Amino acid sequence: MTDVRRDAVGVPHLRADDVMGLARLQGRVTALDRGWQIEHHRWRMEGRTAEYVGPAGATWDRFSRQVLLEPTVRRCFERLDAETQTWLTAYVGGVNDTLAEGLAGLPEIEALGLQAYAAQPRPWEPWTPLGIFWGIHLLFGTFPSKLFNAHVADRLGEDVLPLLNAEGVERAEASGSNAWVIGGHRTAGGLPLIAGDPHRNIELPGCYQQVGLACPEFDVVGFTFPGVPGVQHFAHTGTVAWGITNAMADYQDLTLESLAHAGVADDGSPVYRAKGLDGWEEVQSWTETIRVRGEHDVTVPVAVTARGPVVTGLEAEVERLAAEADAPPAWADEGEQQRRAVMAPYSLRTPTQCEEDLGFGALLPLLRARTLDDVEQALSRWVEPVNSALVADVSGRMRHLVVGRVPERDPAGTVLPLPAWDARHQWHGYRRGPTTEVRDVMVSANDRASGGGLGVEYATPFRAERIRDLIGERDGLTAADCAAIHVDTLNGQAELMHELVEAVEVDGPAADVRAELLAWDGRSDAGSRGAAVFAAWRTALVRWFAEQPALAALHEPSGHSRLFLPWTDVTTQIGVGWHSMAREGASIGIDVAAGVRAALERVAAQDTRATVWGERHWLDPLHALDAVGGAPPVAQDPVGGDKGCVFAAASAPGVTDRCYGGPAARYVWDLADREASGWVVPFGASGDARDPHFADQTPAWLTGDLHPVEASESLS
Repeated sequence: MTDVRRDAVGVPHLRADDVMGLARLQGRVTALDRGWQIEHHRWRMEGRTAEYVGPAGATWDRFSRQVLLEPTVRRCFERLDAETQTWLTAYVGGVNDTLAEGLAGLPEIEALGLQAYAAQPRPWEPWTPLGIFWGIHLLFGTFPSKLFNAHVADRLGEDVLPLLNAEGVERAEASGSNAWVIGGHRTAGGLPLIAGDPHRNIELPGCYQQVGLACPEFDVVGFTFPGVPGVQHFAHTGTVAWGITNAMADYQDLTLESLAHAGVADDGSPVYRAKGLDGWEEVQSWTETIRVRGEHDVTVPVAVTARGPVVTGLEAEVERLAAEADAPPAWADEGEQQRRAVMAPYSLRTPTQCEEDLGFGALLPLLRARTLDDVEQALSRWVEPVNSALVADVSGRMRHLVVGRVPERDPAGTVLPLPAWDARHQWHGYRRGPTTEVRDVMVSANDRASGGGLGVEYATPFRAERIRDLIGERDGLTAADCAAIHVDTLNGQAELMHELVEAVEVDGPAADVRAELLAWDGRSDAGSRGAAVFAAWRTALVRWFAEQPALAALHEPSGHSRLFLPWTDVTTQIGVGWHSMAREGASIGIDVAAGVRAALERVAAQDTRATVWGERHWLDPLHALDAVGGAPPVAQDPVGGDKGCVFAAASAPGVTDRCYGGPAARYVWDLADREASGWVVPFGASGDARDPHFADQTPAWLTGDLHPVEASESLS
């Protein structure tokens, strides 16, 4: 017997007679609620989005094929224990049961003209959920930042890196998240509260799906990634609860490769070698074909060295080597010819690839967890991304865990790619994250104090300190108190702005801008004029920095795929860490005071002071069809908060003030009474724009309200 009940905002609460029946039911309901979203994620996993959406999908598909996304997760699936394989297969079976029904009539399907495909979609494979999860998180780690670091070091030298990568970088995909746990002696219910708000790009439909899962073995509420069974990052089992933030660990490495032509295989394809520690090594290489809707197919070269798959620079390398194909092999007998290094590409190495383990062995034990120790044991199997987890149970115990696999290697590789022929690139096992008992209050906000020392770049400590200040010494705290903390708008960047602006003198209209900035209360509320003026000044300052001759070399093309633009665009990266440039720019000859004055004058010339922050900072979610048309319209609601706030609703200073990142979910778990817990997402439970539950949670998300977490037994 199975049962599906929905609460007032359409969240599904599922019940079945056993674990496998529940998994199949979750797959069925997910395909009905999020059909477009999960099918698009499946195409991404396969590297086949261009086949359905056209040329706009080819950039991702190229990366997916070259990084071996699907082959890797297939191997991970094959190495899982039998029960987890059966559980995943049951979930996929449920998806296949209802996927055609879930796709029927969806606006995205209609816009693409894929009605015939939707009527008979290709069946999912048992490893598809692994591919969806890894596809979401591949760019969540540090390797894209290392691409930019390498570009900076090559053009300006390593000494310039601190100006762009200093402590305090707030990246929309990686930082901005908050989580905290409060001991029962401080709460109204007498048992711990866990609260949090993971910050990511805000996607439409949302990347987190609320769900209740119950069978005789467990009764859990939490968030899942659509297309993945169970719950992963945030959940309450009735007796134990947990939440995570990004630990900001460095667990991905790029390696500088040198390839050379080695001849021709029997099938006529070129053969390559890669330079390694002991000379020239074999390279696995082949080509794949990406079908592109409405255009010619695209041939993609794939190469895998002993370090991992080559993920950028390979096309240029292949073209160069093809031109040299008639030359003697570069690894010919010693002394015959000087070995030539050509335009070197980069290979990617991750724990998932090396161990053929994505950590999915943790998911069933998490569902079955009854105590803090159970959760810790389950998360000992976690691989990536590396998380900072807060856990509490009904005994009142609380614990902080840093979970996942971080390689032990030379620190040089944590900042820049190292050459494959440099022994420092080698891994020597994995580092273990710390485990800490919590006695009173613990805050985890992507800061160095909660990250376990496994990374290089962390967020500023402002958000963590601000949350601790808001909790203060209060007793009798409730879920409502935590919900109010979620949307605090005091901006930690205001202090630096005040320091910079106060130190310069201007006259005329620019003096009026200066006065308004100095009078601003530092709160980035949607209705604040001061917050709007601050944002305009920050944008002007970032653009002024980007124009400086000292940084001109950074604007030279890096040669990397457009996929990496969020990490390699110079103006974007200056905006991400503008405060570092403001403090350290003088070290490379940048007159920061002149920039501050110029920014004041530019704002005065724009006369933007009549606007309020919400008119510049409105909700602008990312949709898979943004580039081709067909994304469902959503209201351009004004959003409070900013990158420097607890309510870290992100924009890209210097590029846009639109809110494209922020809390992808909010929750408060009450260990004393699960029904006193609350949760909310930016849009709704449904991914179908025609459904009344498509965006009915947006008003609560904007104001900081939470919807109650209802027990399945209480739902009709």
